[in-house]
Amino acid sequence: MKIVHVVGARPNFMKIAPVWKAISTLTDWIQTLVHTGQHYDDNMSTIFFNELGLPKPHVNLEVGGGTHAYQTGQVMILFEALMLKDRPDWVLVYGDVNSTAAASMVCAKLGIKVAHVEAGLRSFDREMPEEINRLVTDQLADLLLTPSLDGNYNLIREGIHPDKIHFVGNVMIDTLIQLKPLSDQQWVTLSKDLNIEKKCFILVTLHRPSNVDDAAQLTLLLASLEELSSNIKIIFPLHPRTRNRLVSQGYDFKRSSLHFIEPLGYLAFLALQAHAKVVVTDSGGVQEETTYLGVPCLTMRENTERPVTVTVGTNKLIGRDVHLMLQECQLVLNGTYKKGQIPLYWDGKVGARIVQALQLS
Repeated sequence: MKIVHVVGARPNFMKIAPVWKAISTLTDWIQTLVHTGQHYDDNMSTIFFNELGLPKPHVNLEVGGGTHAYQTGQVMILFEALMLKDRPDWVLVYGDVNSTAAASMVCAKLGIKVAHVEAGLRSFDREMPEEINRLVTDQLADLLLTPSLDGNYNLIREGIHPDKIHFVGNVMIDTLIQLKPLSDQQWVTLSKDLNIEKKCFILVTLHRPSNVDDAAQLTLLLASLEELSSNIKIIFPLHPRTRNRLVSQGYDFKRSSLHFIEPLGYLAFLALQAHAKVVVTDSGGVQEETTYLGVPCLTMRENTERPVTVTVGTNKLIGRDVHLMLQECQLVLNGTYKKGQIPLYWDGKVGARIVQALQLS
């Protein structure tokens, strides 16, 4: 059995590791790792291969940045050539980035079977490029591996045959469980370097266009965070996109009361999440990780494709309302916040269930 894994962006790297590890136990299965290079910043890509125990990519398409159309088109052109040379039995795609949809379209036209890890998630907001990628990928995939039961319901409602759908759980939590002890070790150095203590800081991570491409919204967010920083330290790892927007707006980093740092590797960022008082984010993966860790999460988005983090977990949708964000942060600081639970099948055994689904399909 020949398997090709396609990865391209930061969240994909955490999802592939448990699947790679589970397949590695099968002597008659051959795996190839294809990195599209969609995220090319060293802190956002290469470092993850080192930390997650993944091999270096067998192929790097080196697509780099660009518009959605450019990235998708480049991946399709380069990936098609690769698939024509060495036709695998299965191509596994992860998440909802441009690389995911592009690889799925190539395989569908070549008659190569596709398995979508993290299928069925929906924000129901087609203004989000990721939503388009999810819809396209799930219509084309031969095997749909869902992280939560709402994913099953979404797919069935969209006309996907139930036999294609397998509820396996959240594969990213496999990685979190495996690496949590190593992450805890990093906390000792991090806490000294950043001069922070457990539950005495707020962690912020923002990168989506709705928050950082809108100059007025970004200015409001930063002003609100600076107001909040008078009561508690704020650690803000800067995504390259966010940094570029701030630089273009002439933001004065030296005079800011926020503690900006460079993007972190997975272990270091997980350590900060685990020990934060509250996390303010617009990231999908962070919503899941904080739910598992039991850390309050305030999501600066109008919707989420991970509703289980709201209905079961510790997440709360804030939208673009910076005043509500301040109010909710204050509630957390005062000790008032809902207690979440860990959703079903977020148990560290998802990689094995994915292998079982592939064997049955």
